[in-house]
Amino acid sequence: MATLELKNIVKRYKGQAVLDDVTLKVADGETVVLFGPSGAGKTVLLRLIAGVVDPDEGAILIGGEDVTDVDAEYRGVGMAFQNFALFPHMSAFDNIATPLEARRQAPGAIKAGVESVAKLLKIDHVLSHKPRALSNGQKQRTALGRALAGSPPVLLLDDPLRNVDAKLRFEMRLELPRLLDTQGATVVYVTQDYKEAMALGDRIAVMSQGRIRQLGTPEQIYLEPATIEIARLFGDPTINLLDVKPAKDGRGVYVGLSNVQVHLAGPFEQAVGRDCVIGLRPEALSFVRADAPAAVPVTVEAETPLNEKTVTLVRTVRGREILVSRPAGTPGPVSGNAHIAVNPKSALLFDRATGDRIGANKVVALKSGEAA
Repeated sequence: MATLELKNIVKRYKGQAVLDDVTLKVADGETVVLFGPSGAGKTVLLRLIAGVVDPDEGAILIGGEDVTDVDAEYRGVGMAFQNFALFPHMSAFDNIATPLEARRQAPGAIKAGVESVAKLLKIDHVLSHKPRALSNGQKQRTALGRALAGSPPVLLLDDPLRNVDAKLRFEMRLELPRLLDTQGATVVYVTQDYKEAMALGDRIAVMSQGRIRQLGTPEQIYLEPATIEIARLFGDPTINLLDVKPAKDGRGVYVGLSNVQVHLAGPFEQAVGRDCVIGLRPEALSFVRADAPAAVPVTVEAETPLNEKTVTLVRTVRGREILVSRPAGTPGPVSGNAHIAVNPKSALLFDRATGDRIGANKVVALKSGEAA
């Protein structure tokens, strides 16, 4: 059983904590993605799990066994690095074979193991080539093959697609889940690409400043971000964030948007009269007729086609900018006055001072009211 558990991990460099009380449990066969900006501590955490560096505090357990003080070669961990880290004087075959040779397997077993993983990764035709003769995509697959070859119970992948071209990155996003499922390993995957995180992770651990700020499924992270910071990290185009001060009438708590009251469902009474921020995903907004229920008046400023979608910049009656996204080919205004509607289940409300999300994230109605 290859469960991975991190307990209250702390790592300091020159007195500064780069990892601060990190606790995480990864189930057997699960893929958890560490996602966050550069400097969040993602790669350092991988190196701690691998045994390359030691924590200052806390414990690391693999399969229920404390390996905090166990040398790297005895942890049963495979790792693929962002920069490939291939031996330049060795062929692709020999690079992939290194973990098998370290275990002193028989030549026949090494050959079978290398050829099996190379066929899986579609690089069996370049096994005799040295790294300088390989494309970036082939180098990436060779590095991944080396990590997979020993069938490690725990697999650590440090942003392995960052240095490959867009086409291969897209292809590998589709292929990697199948490969990892075939391997059956417990996987910790680092990336700064939110699309990659959502495509590959069973769960996503969002990191910032050495801490895990939110842990959940891709759907949970996207639809219910814990903070404004996390909400901004997911989505293209980015989420719309507007300052508001919730009020209350006979129908409940509401915020104003272009002379329309947006009534919020959930325990938002605590937000009444406080400085807050409402978050609206661009794809959760749509253009509607002026006489449609709860139509919010806006002015169209610009339209940008982006292949599979069209993004429109609009302004509210108070001049605040909002992005509206719709599938390519869907009709929509290109200039002048227009009206938009909010998906009733889409609104997010945050405390402006702390950035934390408040209560539930549902909108139940839109009615005429004060401008926001």
